[in-house]
Amino acid sequence: MMPPRAHRPTTAYLDCFSGISGDMFLGALLDAGLPLDLLTETLAGLDLPESYQLLCLSTTRQSSLQAMQFEVKVAEQSPARDWQAIQKMLQDSRLPQAIRARALAIFEVLAVAEAKVHGCPLSQVHFHELGAVDSIIDIVGAAIGLEYFQIEQLVSAPLPWSRGWVQSGHGLLPLPAPAVCELLQGIPVYGVELEMELVTPTGAALVKACATGFGPLPPMAIRQVGLGAGSKTRADGRPNLLRLMIGEGSVEPEAQRVSIIETNLDDWSPETFPFLSEQLLAQGALDVTLISVLMKKGRPGFTLQVMAPPSLVFPLQQRILMETTAIGLRLREEDRRTLPRRLGTVETPYGLVKVKWIDSPSGPRLTPEYEDCRRLALTLGVAIAEIYRAVAARSPQDFHEETHPL
Repeated sequence: MMPPRAHRPTTAYLDCFSGISGDMFLGALLDAGLPLDLLTETLAGLDLPESYQLLCLSTTRQSSLQAMQFEVKVAEQSPARDWQAIQKMLQDSRLPQAIRARALAIFEVLAVAEAKVHGCPLSQVHFHELGAVDSIIDIVGAAIGLEYFQIEQLVSAPLPWSRGWVQSGHGLLPLPAPAVCELLQGIPVYGVELEMELVTPTGAALVKACATGFGPLPPMAIRQVGLGAGSKTRADGRPNLLRLMIGEGSVEPEAQRVSIIETNLDDWSPETFPFLSEQLLAQGALDVTLISVLMKKGRPGFTLQVMAPPSLVFPLQQRILMETTAIGLRLREEDRRTLPRRLGTVETPYGLVKVKWIDSPSGPRLTPEYEDCRRLALTLGVAIAEIYRAVAARSPQDFHEETHPL
């Protein structure tokens, strides 16, 4: 009997070798295949009061590479909008719910960053350049593109940290702009000797709100590649482009490469381990283990070990350092093998029970989910062992796959 087909999540990778801005991201989405007609029709649901000439698109060449340059021409100057005005505009729009929710999430991280930088309440945050029509279209357009391609995982390369100055509605500001510095906290960056804005506040907000991981290109089968061009020329002659790769994420059952994060703790109370474990697993850790050990000088302690996809190592490290007394971490990569598995349910005398279908070398088997068995045992007042035995009596033919696979 063949197991159900493994779900391969639609994955996108942001190759930010020249940073990221809103127009570069939208240009890359269009170059990758986002239909301009669809973008235009969906944006009409915003009902913006300003008149703008729709989306001027052109192909440009930088260092012999052809890319899509995206631009919005506005007939009149946009008013400065505050966070509440942006919220109301999006909530009252005719945008599809998923797109509206993603756009609101992007603007919210921007508003929180601006509020902290300027020392004012969230309700008093005013967007200057970011409340203009072109920035609104960049953000909503990015949400439209991510929804069009049904991106489930968005992984970003580390972002370049440039220097210099930029003119803004608040005056002359050092680069990276203060809001960018706030937004990029917890995100891997690296310094470059270039006096030019490489990461804009809109670009930083897109990464902050939408990226699910950071690091090198994850295992994936690439289907589309899009290049979005920046509007400025780099002084060092390198191409000012954003490369976007879209494809199927890898869920191969054989020979996966994983990262191991490990640390020894001898001055930490383990009573917070359940909370730490929940946080790490919610951020994408594959497994979390706490081992009792005897440390130097005969002191009892613990070894915390976290297994994770390589692209998620950085945020998981940050969580461990924040939630424990660790002052250092050990990192290594290992190979692992997993068996194909899918989440579903089986019918038992006690009702539906969530199970995993596992395709083992000896044939398929069903493994009950503990939390679901516990729930039924408490609700019905029966021994949890009875629930387990009821599942064991089912066969693979009784398995009903869920619509949201592992």
